[in-house]
Amino acid sequence: MEIIIRNTANQPIYEQIYTQLKAQIIAGALSPGEALPSIRALAKDLKISVITTKRAYDELEAEGFLYTVAGKGCFVAEKNLDLIREQQLKELEDHLAAAAGLARSCGATAEELVGMLRVLLEEENI
Repeated sequence: MEIIIRNTANQPIYEQIYTQLKAQIIAGALSPGEALPSIRALAKDLKISVITTKRAYDELEAEGFLYTVAGKGCFVAEKNLDLIREQQLKELEDHLAAAAGLARSCGATAEELVGMLRVLLEEENI
């Protein structure tokens, strides 16, 4: 398991941990039932507060990506990957609808909007 914390990012540290762990679970890099480092061990490895690590784990548990066994630790939960993908596609659709609304309000054409999306996709190598 690899987590990279960027202090220059505009994203809170707990959210960086949450996002990276969630992506690894969805991608299958972390298997269901696999033990995660303890909250304290991860905090020590990343040189961050235990509270920050706990918040990331708590959010992942609240969304059903992790489960905790008292005295044993945190483990990757079984997840329906089709349901996760559907949720992500819905979130993407919401973002695109917001982008379309903003484009409309500033007078951008559909071609300009599609062109911007193509540039962004190329930058991300998608």
